[in-house]
Amino acid sequence: MSVGLLALLDDVAGLVKVAAASLDDVAGQAAKAGVKAAGAVIDDAAVTPNYVHGFTADRELPIVGKIAWGSIKNKLLFLLPAALLLSLFAPWVITPLLMIGGAYLCYEGAEKVFHLLDPHDAEAHEASLEPLAINAPSLEDQKIAGAIQTDFILSAEIMTIILAAIDVDSFWARAAILAVAGIGITVAVYGTVALIVKGDDLGLWLARNARTGAGRAAGRGLVVGMPVFMNVLSLVGTAAMTWVGGSIIVHGLYEFGFAGPEHIVEAAAHWAEAALPAIAGVVGWFATALVDFIFGLALGALMIPVVGYLIAPAWKAIKRLLPRRA
Repeated sequence: MSVGLLALLDDVAGLVKVAAASLDDVAGQAAKAGVKAAGAVIDDAAVTPNYVHGFTADRELPIVGKIAWGSIKNKLLFLLPAALLLSLFAPWVITPLLMIGGAYLCYEGAEKVFHLLDPHDAEAHEASLEPLAINAPSLEDQKIAGAIQTDFILSAEIMTIILAAIDVDSFWARAAILAVAGIGITVAVYGTVALIVKGDDLGLWLARNARTGAGRAAGRGLVVGMPVFMNVLSLVGTAAMTWVGGSIIVHGLYEFGFAGPEHIVEAAAHWAEAALPAIAGVVGWFATALVDFIFGLALGALMIPVVGYLIAPAWKAIKRLLPRRA
């Protein structure tokens, strides 16, 4: 009996080790896939603080919390099942969907650059695009609805990138990796957003209540530095979004047999590595990102009139046909 019990315990221990290894594999795959989606994640973190701008300090965290909960539902209730179904029944659709999402990222990045270079015309262009969030009972609800809808697009891109990066065959492993990566990214993004939107409040509190001169100086530094930080974050988000979008388009074209852009990227990376062999890896990455950024910016610039004159009017016409709530 004791031998049988020891054998049973040994089997249980073996199963625990297998389960632990599986969990480690899921966590590792989720982290790897999350890194692939870094550009869209950075843009998500850079965009969201704008949705709490103009509200009182006591409403900032509740608004961020509602947007985060909407993001979790976007990823787990809608996008995760859709991604799994695609991976099972239509894996060939993943690359075209990635390219559509990449084109959207390029458009958003180019539009932000357009706004930076020519604010007047850019604002006129944005005014022609009717907001997606309509019939909201209050400004706060409208902002939250608009943020969740924007998050849905970015989350779709993130989940598709994660799905493309997963290299396991098991359906349930893919589901677990998507869920872990999706939740982890959401917590990281909106935790960061919460820290960002409360940074100036923390600085103001320190400036008024810190017991030491250094503490008060740090508080004043936060108050002064947060707007600068937000501008830098916005620039980084724009660059990352455009670079990732361009990279997705370049790789997608390569898979469909159009290898020219991919060869240009590779040539730029090789030239940079040969020019500075001591830091070949770093300069090669920067050269690749730069060329992808240029491709993405060019594509996004071409899409601005397409969206303004074709897609936006078509979307408005569709919405006029939809029943409106009383």
